[in-house]
Amino acid sequence: MVVKGDGRQAIFEDDADRRTFLRLAERCFAEAGISVIAWCLMENYVHLVLRDDADGLSAAMHRLETAYARHYNDRSGRVGHLFRERFMSSPIESDAYLLEAVRYVHNNPEKAGVCRAEEYPWSSYRAYATPGSACGLTVDTSVVLEMLGGEKNFVEFAAERGPRAYRPPSGKRLDESEARDVAEQVLGGTALAEVKALPVGRRNQLLRDLRAAGLSVRQVERLTGVGRNIVARA
Repeated sequence: MVVKGDGRQAIFEDDADRRTFLRLAERCFAEAGISVIAWCLMENYVHLVLRDDADGLSAAMHRLETAYARHYNDRSGRVGHLFRERFMSSPIESDAYLLEAVRYVHNNPEKAGVCRAEEYPWSSYRAYATPGSACGLTVDTSVVLEMLGGEKNFVEFAAERGPRAYRPPSGKRLDESEARDVAEQVLGGTALAEVKALPVGRRNQLLRDLRAAGLSVRQVERLTGVGRNIVARA
């Protein structure tokens, strides 16, 4: 799932804001019985992979966003909405999809040109690479590490440079609502409307990521405004 700043505005001014968000998230998720599988904080969005057996996600996210927005507005002196109207989420229905989602979340800093995943302090990468390391938020690494066979294999898997986009369950066609949600998760901090104005190399990589995530050529064309022939060639 992804939580974005309203109008792509920054939601973290400094590390104190990040620590506050994580402290509030820890409390809200624990109260709702939600387990955190992976997380990453970027300047104007947050990516999370969560396990919500009790179906408490909506209530927990409402409490988290409300509490953090109050903190941010009080501290900065701003008024109005901090977050987009509603967080975006997509169900994970296969082991392969889970692994790709976790890798994608941890690779956000590299995709944004900030640094490599292992160098970024505001994600759950360290909890996987060095079990027992504190990373600011309690993370359940057991499922992913068991599937991969331990932390060494996780590091190798995370470093692979193959396709890293979200993938839908095999054989499932995304409807229009799902396509938009998945596309926004794949693009991270890049708005759909911005894709067509990017340098050709970067644009084409994102188009390939969107297709790898299960979007049809027509869906990519409709969401990004890039012509279908360009999408197909990319």
